[in-house]
Amino acid sequence: MPSVTPDDAPPLADLMPWSVAPPRLGRGWPTDPDAASLKARWDALVRAEGPHREALFEPTRSRTLHTAVGQLPGHPGGTEKLVRASGPCPEPVRVLAAPFDEHWLIPDHRLIDAARPELWRVADERQVFVVETPSPPGPPLLATSLIPLARPGRVRPLYRRPGGAEPNLAPGLLAHLGHSPDPVDFLAWTLTAVRPDLTVPLTRDPELWARGVELGRRVLWLLRRDGDRPRLPGGRRPYVRAPLPSRPLTLHYDRDEETLHLDGGRVSPVPPAAWDFTAGGVRVLEQWFATRTAEPEPGTLAAIRPTTWPQAWTSELLELITVSALFAQARAQQEALTVPDTITAKELRAAGVLPVPDPARHPATVLDHHEEGPEGQFALI
Repeated sequence: MPSVTPDDAPPLADLMPWSVAPPRLGRGWPTDPDAASLKARWDALVRAEGPHREALFEPTRSRTLHTAVGQLPGHPGGTEKLVRASGPCPEPVRVLAAPFDEHWLIPDHRLIDAARPELWRVADERQVFVVETPSPPGPPLLATSLIPLARPGRVRPLYRRPGGAEPNLAPGLLAHLGHSPDPVDFLAWTLTAVRPDLTVPLTRDPELWARGVELGRRVLWLLRRDGDRPRLPGGRRPYVRAPLPSRPLTLHYDRDEETLHLDGGRVSPVPPAAWDFTAGGVRVLEQWFATRTAEPEPGTLAAIRPTTWPQAWTSELLELITVSALFAQARAQQEALTVPDTITAKELRAAGVLPVPDPARHPATVLDHHEEGPEGQFALI
């Protein structure tokens, strides 16, 4: 990576100054890889009465059946206390539960200990959430269009307002760099050049900048998966070679045959780079499988889950193998990039770009509509 000392490069915390801790659920059952299971869990909760409903809910100091909270921004969930709740489950939404692992979540503020409403207010099709993954090995940053639940790193939205308005960048930074006015280009460069200590060397060389941005935009496409589906070259695409059992319990990789074994089921080819790929300090494929096969505690809402392996999970597994292999290739190209002539933090301070003004570290006022507060009252924000 860059050939300058860490102190020469500005920290990401100064370049993208507004950050938020990831949401904290406080209970596991409102999220799952299977959306139908969440609806069944909700139905079981609202059918239960008295102490049984309370036990199923799994109360914490932040949330009980009697907690009064406002509506989750952007979602029409109920605001009556859960002790009286009835009716259908709020429509589950896709979230990033862990690196490269998308789950479903019941978007109801009453179920989430710390929902971070400021994140939900700026979430839309233009937004990109930058997620710190400080546990090596693996990429220091991820990016997603989904609300990220992955912990413990901070979340840095690319935009401070909905609609791609007001980039979450140090004021004057893009003008001082002089390469591109597009915040997505800056994010792409950051995904390429960021170091494990979350400092970001900034190049003066426009050709090097363009090369880094190109690599970063490919990584961003793999992370967001919001366009054409990623594919490995012909002959290297993973396929199911032997049908997966109705409920596979073990996962084994044969490196010589490039085959992934799920009990008696077989998927190949699986490149070694895909199997070895780690993020957040864990092997992505192993963690993905473990999440779907771990045995929940009997009698809990989390125990309501598919009795057989859904076909959708097989499709997701094949795509995850593809993304992991392509991402590993892109990361190798990024890590080969050196940045010999950098714009230092000292220079940014001399130009008045740093330190950033205090308001830039706090969320913008983004409300242009009413949000329903506890028990149907409108929130005044």
